[in-house]
Amino acid sequence: MGWETTPITIGLFMDTIKLERNGKIVTRSKADYEMNKSAYDLRGFKEAIAKPKPKPEPKVEKPKVEPKAEVKKDSEWEKEEPKTKKAE
Repeated sequence: MGWETTPITIGLFMDTIKLERNGKIVTRSKADYEMNKSAYDLRGFKEAIAKPKPKPEPKVEKPKVEPKAEVKKDSEWEKEEPKTKKAE
């Protein structure tokens, strides 16, 4: 009964590698990956590369320009004719 098989020592001495396929990332032991590298390659796994997250660019808001109401000059006004009631 060896001390090599206890979960504590496995975690301490075992290197891990992250593999990626179709946007999903799995973690496997480095020794397992080295022994079965061809099988992982055939199944489409690649070593995961840490991609930096793109920083969102701050949006610069332009001041809104409100349309000015057109003001008609006196000469452009149309005079309304007074409505008359029709006699029945």
